[in-house]
Amino acid sequence: MPASSSSRSAFELAILAPLYNEEAVVSETLRRLDAVLDSMAQPTEVILVDDGSSDSTPLLLQQKALADSRYQCVLLSRNFGHTLALSAGMSVIRATEALFIIDGDLQDPPELLPTFLQKFREGYDVVYGIRRQRKEGLLKRTAYHMAYRMIRAFASLDLPPDSGDFALVSRRVADLMNAMPESSRYLRGMRAWVGFKQTGIEYERSARVAGDTKYSLNALIRLAFKGIINFSELPVRFITWAGGLSVTLALAYLIYTVIRQWLYHDVPSGFTALVALSVLFHGVTLLSIGLIGEYILRIFMQQKRRPLFVVRTHVRDGMPVSDLHLNHSSPSS
Repeated sequence: MPASSSSRSAFELAILAPLYNEEAVVSETLRRLDAVLDSMAQPTEVILVDDGSSDSTPLLLQQKALADSRYQCVLLSRNFGHTLALSAGMSVIRATEALFIIDGDLQDPPELLPTFLQKFREGYDVVYGIRRQRKEGLLKRTAYHMAYRMIRAFASLDLPPDSGDFALVSRRVADLMNAMPESSRYLRGMRAWVGFKQTGIEYERSARVAGDTKYSLNALIRLAFKGIINFSELPVRFITWAGGLSVTLALAYLIYTVIRQWLYHDVPSGFTALVALSVLFHGVTLLSIGLIGEYILRIFMQQKRRPLFVVRTHVRDGMPVSDLHLNHSSPSS
């Protein structure tokens, strides 16, 4: 349910931060967010989303939202994942001008809000952060580097490399992203898809203040795969290309066999070549079926029209909200 115009007009800017099992860093996150809020000339709110944490994170966030009316707290009923936690937060923004998205682990410095805001004042609807240097190990840095460039190479739109969800977007861009009905959501792709003027700001990604990362290598692979499937025609076209290549190879081998038999009468005996071609064709067939299945699965999940997320508790203006319905199949429903 959209916020009323009166409540929306109370804040010009919003900061959105999702958290998951971050009890070791919550106090520092809140301290730095308080400092940012106190330094801003524009009225600014903070939306904290707990993505089904099993530690004390939900309690700490709820206490903060009850004590400080500048904070909203959205507690999800279980762990829905980083992307849907962001979607949950975006659905309750009241800021009239812009939304600043950061990670709750402080690897995205909230103190950069004035820098992003300066670009926004210059007329950019989307200002995204470009990670200049990462603090992870060599394997993970390499994986991130390759994943971003694979997505950009395969995507049918221009996705800037080394830019994650850390960004400032105008209210109209946030509304457009909220209105997109897909259940398989790749926010940085959706952000690029809406268009308008966009620019990047380089920054040095900080190390975690405390605790361990919740973003595994498997999660990165799934994210890259989602970006390619959601914003690229290449997988479907690959099936056509692979089919054409298979037919070409089969015809070439048939012509080769006929020529050998006609000229030399020594067509190779045995099943080695036959087995090799059979394995190739069956492999291409199974891969093609798998790719088609990925798209069918997304259609299946979309047609279920299940809620993207379920909110257990929502605290706003220093009190629990009882009349806000977030149990919907898309953020705009």
